[in-house]
Amino acid sequence: MDSIREGPVATSTPQLSPSGSTLLERSPYPNFKVVVLNDEVNTFKHVVDCLVKYIPAMTPDRAWNLAQQVDQQGSAVVWTGPQEQAELYHMQLGGEGLTMAPLERA
Repeated sequence: MDSIREGPVATSTPQLSPSGSTLLERSPYPNFKVVVLNDEVNTFKHVVDCLVKYIPAMTPDRAWNLAQQVDQQGSAVVWTGPQEQAELYHMQLGGEGLTMAPLERA
């Protein structure tokens, strides 16, 4: 019976970039915060409905707590994550009339 013969094992030597860090190291993409601001226009119900409609996995209870935070503290971070998704949620919530802070890195 022939034995299974393994080929050479590939090993990689990290390549260095001009800055001295290895090319295999990658910095993570930054997260961005979606922040709703308090205003005198939107009702609690409207804020809650919008958060539940557009923010993934948002529950009505969590949305209500965030709406209270917006009212009491002037703002609330309603979602944090990758920039492209943050831009989408920011646009959707703003399109519903919520007052939004500019996106900022988390």
